[in-house]
Amino acid sequence: MTGMPKRRQEMLFWKKPGPVDFIVAGLGNPGLRYSGTRHNIGFRVIDELSRRHGIPVDRNRFQALAGTGVIGTGPGERGVNVLLLKPQTYMNLSGRSIQAAASFYKIPIGRIIVVFDDVCLPVGKLRVRKKGSDGGHNGIKSVIEMCGSEDFPRLKVGVGSPGEGRDLVDWVTSVFEGADRERIERVIPVAADAVEHMLTGDFDGAAGKFNGRFVE
Repeated sequence: MTGMPKRRQEMLFWKKPGPVDFIVAGLGNPGLRYSGTRHNIGFRVIDELSRRHGIPVDRNRFQALAGTGVIGTGPGERGVNVLLLKPQTYMNLSGRSIQAAASFYKIPIGRIIVVFDDVCLPVGKLRVRKKGSDGGHNGIKSVIEMCGSEDFPRLKVGVGSPGEGRDLVDWVTSVFEGADRERIERVIPVAADAVEHMLTGDFDGAAGKFNGRFVE
């Protein structure tokens, strides 16, 4: 394959037959108590993808709410078969759900996209990464432990820093307020756009397009 164009090599790498090509998992906590909180932004992005593409995420599978369907990746493309997943294990055990789904569908680690909150980014910022450490995020820590690898792509959604003197857990389980609340509603569709780009396998392109952007 050395003489093959890079893009063609990438497409061959990502081509995979079967009922599911990618898992897209949004992290969060179950229950009304956590609805709309910063920690549940991953769920919100999954909800947006579900709405756009008509994929109900309402089946109880893999200790999660799940739904399968096709997400288009561009004009003339066949689209990508995806499993949208909202683990119901609580954040710190999210990896159990994702690993169970990946094992069932035989999905390699590089085709598991995880969407989650990041307190190191302001509200309005996104960051695409091909792989990496948990960065202190317990949900990502669980995914790494259960899947046995850090080599999964992820989308970080900025939820802002708690600032000095405020407890981190209290912050991430609080709802958005004021200007942050208005802005996060504009961020969610852009985050869904980023996931759609990532589903092409072009993570460098997705990073180039979305990492430097600030949603006003």
